[in-house]
Amino acid sequence: MSSTARLTWLRIRLAFVGISVTLGVVACGSVAVQPMPTATSDGPLVEQLTGEVSDARAMKHLQALQKIADEHGGNRAAGTPGFDASVEYVVGVLRDAGFKASTPTFDASGDDDEDPSVPQRNVIAQTRTGDADHVVMIGAHLDSVEDGPGIVDNGSGVASLLEIATQLGADPSVQNTVRFAFFGDEENGAVGSNGYLEGLSANDRKKIKLYLNVDMVASPNGGYFVQGGKPGSWWRRLRWGSDPETVGPAGSATIGRVLADQLSKTGVTTPEMIEFVGDDESPFIEARIPVGGAESGDEEEKTTQQAKAWGGQAGKPYDPCYHEACDRVDNVNRDLLNHYLRALAGALAHFATSTAELR
Repeated sequence: MSSTARLTWLRIRLAFVGISVTLGVVACGSVAVQPMPTATSDGPLVEQLTGEVSDARAMKHLQALQKIADEHGGNRAAGTPGFDASVEYVVGVLRDAGFKASTPTFDASGDDDEDPSVPQRNVIAQTRTGDADHVVMIGAHLDSVEDGPGIVDNGSGVASLLEIATQLGADPSVQNTVRFAFFGDEENGAVGSNGYLEGLSANDRKKIKLYLNVDMVASPNGGYFVQGGKPGSWWRRLRWGSDPETVGPAGSATIGRVLADQLSKTGVTTPEMIEFVGDDESPFIEARIPVGGAESGDEEEKTTQQAKAWGGQAGKPYDPCYHEACDRVDNVNRDLLNHYLRALAGALAHFATSTAELR
């Protein structure tokens, strides 16, 4: 997850946004979502996939990423041997699960304008089944910062996608093609996701019907946050308008509602809606693709209300090891990981089998 000046500004702005009293006031400008009973209709694949995914298997992927970092200078940062080893690990898991995984390259700028661009890799895999003109896409960034192994940020997203892909398989019974993306160089400004979309034709971009971003879903003192659309407060619209950069294009609210609903079905009390802050969803927003997102919080502090709803310590950061060397396997909140893993699996299965058009 990038920690840029723009991200900081957006989160500061978000923290002071008022919320309509009919929705309830909560911290960080986020809104407690009351999931719509009709948001999802749990078909066979939703029930199957949510029941089959396992946080124990996801933890094995996290342990593998930790080992890679330990063997390569303590990190998996973009442009390093640790990142290259992470790419090969992800490709190996996907191919073992029956997917044809590709590693399209993109250009990443050097440290200054005089340095030439350096080719780097994303990892892309998709099901062989489903309508290839209707792609449901889910992604997570594969790189860490240079200061640590990045196991919560964002090994947790990577491990979740690998477990879901493995249990879904390459030939599921789906209406729409499902595509998994593992992006490089997110920590320097969503470079890999930008490069990926820029490498697609306009027609291929139109085939992507939605993108679901997974960035930090196991913070040790974390919360349950959902991104995608605005909850509809007239006061918020009056004050801030409807900025696609922070709420996503039309259709994003549907993705957010479905993910919030799936989180509630795992036993989570009132997941909270927050705005987008400039991660790998940004190029998809720019391309007018509906987006949703899942994250459990970084260096900001958990509120008293959130601690009452979800447990954990009020007044303490969601993740004290955010972008630090201590972001290791023992930093993972396995309970959060389990809830998010099942909710993401359910949301993905819902959209993979849906005939509804988001755009």
